[in-house]
Amino acid sequence: MTNTAKPAKSQPQAIAADLIAVLVAVIAGEPHILTIRDARALPSGPFVTGHRSLQSGLRAWVEAQTGHPIGYMEQLYTFADRDRTEEGRRAISISYLGLTRADSSGFTHDVAWRNWYGYFPWEDHRNGEPEIFTALLMPRLRKWAQAADSRPAREERWQRAAITFGFDDEAWNEELVLQRYELLYEAGLVPEAVSDANAAVPGLAMQADHRRILATGIARLRAKIKYRPVVFELMPEAFSLLQLQKSVEALAGRLLHKQNFRRLIEQQELVEETGKTSFETGGRPAKLFRFRQAVLAERAAAGTKLPLLRP
Repeated sequence: MTNTAKPAKSQPQAIAADLIAVLVAVIAGEPHILTIRDARALPSGPFVTGHRSLQSGLRAWVEAQTGHPIGYMEQLYTFADRDRTEEGRRAISISYLGLTRADSSGFTHDVAWRNWYGYFPWEDHRNGEPEIFTALLMPRLRKWAQAADSRPAREERWQRAAITFGFDDEAWNEELVLQRYELLYEAGLVPEAVSDANAAVPGLAMQADHRRILATGIARLRAKIKYRPVVFELMPEAFSLLQLQKSVEALAGRLLHKQNFRRLIEQQELVEETGKTSFETGGRPAKLFRFRQAVLAERAAAGTKLPLLRP
């Protein structure tokens, strides 16, 4: 007798949605992110039906966990890789990039601003190529490339490493933050990918996929500051042009050509004088500026590239 019973329908799997914030501030001329859980996680929480929207849900979680309000915010990326979450559970991570000014009032002991170069020490090129490149990254990535099964595969691996990290006279691209982290993950050179701490290169690890999300946020901001004046969200109300330049350099991880940078600021009419001066530099008094109200209202400017210094 033929069995005509229909196969049982599989039950739909419940998928959780986590909201995660990369909240950035410039503190003492260095780029910082707001962290929780002993600096191993970004502020986050599940999206629940009581939240009016994804953004309102994220703002609620960040303020509840850190006591810090979010100012400027934009959606960053949505991650849904099952093998990149804790315990293999299926979750959608909806990430946002937020820009703010640092304020530690109301923080608990578990909340802290941390320099983002502590998580990605190879990303800071303000003083030239970091020592970690020749001491660790290049030899370990070359070893990983040579471990491939065939010559074409070995060549392909090394070509990717050279382009991504700027080896073999390839140009360094400050925006490839995520690609560099992903390559190190694939090569088993970050703690999130391996259990052997001795195999990992320096850089603070984060839980689940949070360092991957942080890399995405840094890359987005590095690209964005080249064509939109979002950096004003990170600056005090009054600032010197040197302070503005140092803040942009900190975010980009690259030095700027001073005269060209100031010419760019003037041409785009981004700032105006406050009539006040500052003696913080220890030398001649520096004029203080503020962003023009028209710029603050428009949040847009001409698409001129920042004058980054090239080696």
